[in-house]
Amino acid sequence: MTAPHPRYRRAMAIPAGMALATALAFLPNVTASAADSTTTVTSDATSLSYVVNVHPGYALSAHVRKAIAEAGGTVVISYDRIGVIVVHSSNPDFAKTIRTVPGVESAGATRHTPLPAQSTTDVGTPKVLGAEQVANAQAADGQDPLEPLQWDLPAIKADKAHEKFLGSRDVTVAVIDTGVDDTHPDIAPNFDRDASANCVSGKPDTTDGSWRPSASESPHGTHVAGEIAGAKNGVGITGVAPGVRVAGIKVANPDGYFYTEAVVCGFMWAAEHGVDVTNNSYYTDPWYFNCKDDPDQRALVDAITRASRYAEKKGTVNVAAAGNENYDLDADSITDPVSPNDGTPSDRVIDPHKCYDIPTQLPGVVTVAATGAKGLKSSFSNYGFGVIDIAAPGGDSTAYQKPAPPATSGLILGPLPGGKWGYMAGTSMASPHVAGVAALIKSTHPHAPAALVKALLYAEADATPCTDPYDINGDGKVDAVCQGPKNHNSFYGWGMADALAAVTK
Repeated sequence: MTAPHPRYRRAMAIPAGMALATALAFLPNVTASAADSTTTVTSDATSLSYVVNVHPGYALSAHVRKAIAEAGGTVVISYDRIGVIVVHSSNPDFAKTIRTVPGVESAGATRHTPLPAQSTTDVGTPKVLGAEQVANAQAADGQDPLEPLQWDLPAIKADKAHEKFLGSRDVTVAVIDTGVDDTHPDIAPNFDRDASANCVSGKPDTTDGSWRPSASESPHGTHVAGEIAGAKNGVGITGVAPGVRVAGIKVANPDGYFYTEAVVCGFMWAAEHGVDVTNNSYYTDPWYFNCKDDPDQRALVDAITRASRYAEKKGTVNVAAAGNENYDLDADSITDPVSPNDGTPSDRVIDPHKCYDIPTQLPGVVTVAATGAKGLKSSFSNYGFGVIDIAAPGGDSTAYQKPAPPATSGLILGPLPGGKWGYMAGTSMASPHVAGVAALIKSTHPHAPAALVKALLYAEADATPCTDPYDINGDGKVDAVCQGPKNHNSFYGWGMADALAAVTK
């Protein structure tokens, strides 16, 4: 088995900038497809974006505002509740200068590419179901037409859960991603417009439809949204929690980059708009792993940690994909060959205990590994003792893990923009299954705080023992080593997510 390349290598090479591919594996036969103070910003070809982190509540104090201006910075937005300021500046020494200002706790550039990003990303296309396949789909009573192809639903007992409860309309899951096509017939009935926005600039835009992907942008977020809350309405597929609502918070720019200011905006928007669960199937560009001994990278970790923790304190459960490189995230070292992905990457050796995939490895975030149709760790899924919290279906090559009929593909079926459906695979697809189960738990326990929802998610998971030896392609060589007991190990965390338990216990 060829070792997956970080984020966007598997069966094909994909240009840099597709951070969503941390959670989207490329398999055989499939290609990936509240401001407190704002200023109108203009930037030239040399401007970069920065985050400046100060003590919460004092973000735009007079001396900080003056220091930013004197250093050549223009404030885009200030999130005073967490002490994060987004700034644009063409001064190459801006971060170095502002870090010397009293009260500034950290500051760093969020990118290497000047505003706007100059790269061009080919996002590719998923494996799309043909019109004839959709028209000829055969479903049992009570099933949506394409549900028989969704082997992933019975894998977490979601089909049985739906017989008891579809989830509450009072619960909203936000998809922080590449955008969501809310006009899709599987998504429109459950779409929550009020909780949706475009956060690409770091400043929320609520213009109608701003959360949608353009025709040239990735269908990733739409697929994820359908996996979570695809309506049970006699059309297409069924989501894990088809009775809850789903929102779209767009954070990926047109070139496919998920920059820190956008991710901070996404978490803050969710926190302030009653979102119960967020799904995060990406890593934050441009660094796959952010090392806290680097002042720029430390600032990015700091800013997103503040935002995600703030959301959790407001009641939001944050769920994230573990990544698709078959990395042991508890290893002594990992070679990261793709960072910075908007600059000049190099093979750098990092310690994953000190350098973090964000938001995946942030405190409080539910980290999800992927499984295939046979219930084994997906060939590409990252793992790690004490890092992986839970597992869920993310798909795998049908050659490795073939589903039982009538399903025909080992990948995950979901909606695509423009009223279509198609297959994708990755921990990107595992994470929304867990987000859906968390939404069912919140539906059953409407007053539960985020900590209790997470505790129930883990307690109700089906304990899954280590796969030992793990030789996923049968070539006689061990492809990964699992550590830990049945109810808490490096492949499956606390076990497989259980949708039925979510609505019955």
